[in-house]
Amino acid sequence: MPLLSYPAVFMRGGTSRAIMFHARDLPVRAEWDPIFLAAMGSPDPNGRQLNGMGGGISSLSKVCILAPSDRADADVDYTFAQVQIRDPRVDYRSNCGNMSSAVGPFAVDEGIVRPNGDTAVVRIFNTNTKKIIRSTFPLEDGRAATDGDMAIPGVAGTGAPIRLDFTDPGGAKTGKLLPTGRALDVLEVPGLGSIGASLVDAANPCVFVAAADLGLAGTELPTALERDAGLMRRLEAIRRQAAVAMGIAGDLEAAGAIRSIPKIALLAAPADAAILSGRIVPASEADILARTISVGQPHRAVPITVALCLAVACRIPGSVASDLVRAGAADGAIRIGHPSGSILVAAETRIEAGAVGVAAATVYRTARRLFQGEVLY
Repeated sequence: MPLLSYPAVFMRGGTSRAIMFHARDLPVRAEWDPIFLAAMGSPDPNGRQLNGMGGGISSLSKVCILAPSDRADADVDYTFAQVQIRDPRVDYRSNCGNMSSAVGPFAVDEGIVRPNGDTAVVRIFNTNTKKIIRSTFPLEDGRAATDGDMAIPGVAGTGAPIRLDFTDPGGAKTGKLLPTGRALDVLEVPGLGSIGASLVDAANPCVFVAAADLGLAGTELPTALERDAGLMRRLEAIRRQAAVAMGIAGDLEAAGAIRSIPKIALLAAPADAAILSGRIVPASEADILARTISVGQPHRAVPITVALCLAVACRIPGSVASDLVRAGAADGAIRIGHPSGSILVAAETRIEAGAVGVAAATVYRTARRLFQGEVLY
């Protein structure tokens, strides 16, 4: 059978990469999954995706689908697809914050949005979470600027800054910022016992636990976490229990089939920590440390939606995050230390009827178009 193809663009967004499609170029949605799996090289029992565009880790196995929006409050509709690596599944239940940074530049360069002046403001409707993201970035000769002075830990070189404002991010999946109504829950995890956790849904639903409660320092690198099979099983058990408590899954078995959410992150107070480059980052350069598991793998940095959710969690009194964040830091932007360095995230919160509400959460990224043409499958 001859190879088939679709027009596509391959882009880096933040610390992720994805194939970008126009929805107009694809068949009906029911036929998307086999195309995305084949294009990425999944399923691959070896976990490397060498027969496709994927990179063998969750942050490099992604697809974005874009179309002009019919909504009055948006310019472009954006659907995110997380392609599983070893399994023949595509997950549409969550958004990718890193790839969200590539959506605005793609929309401008592809003519979906035609801004004037030196700066573009693109209103993005994420169909996965039903939330609006406002992307602001510089233009050069009518196209998204690439060159700039902004550096992102984990990405070589610098690029033009892209500001992402996730407006009203609370309840992205569950409809509630605190799905259980509590800042701190005690989960009864089979084989582990009682574990304290904060279950927060902002940008994406997340489970935050103290690294110390699992006998960890919170400074561990991804390879060390990945090598500890027992720890990974315990973290997955916590994640599944949290999924049920948050109403994302009806039972533990169903939670196991939903790999992309909730994300789970181990938190710790600031401490000197080695990062993937080999540099020792002093405690003074972070306000809180996070080690994230995404789609069953330790993340090499921190997913943007997790960073946004964590910035919000730091402002929720009584949460695991609020107890570990540097004193006074939650009043401003939060520096989150992760295995590739740190990221600065701001959350604009408010108190409504005694509860925390979130007006917006903001982060800066860079993005770059890597190639354009046709993807074969």
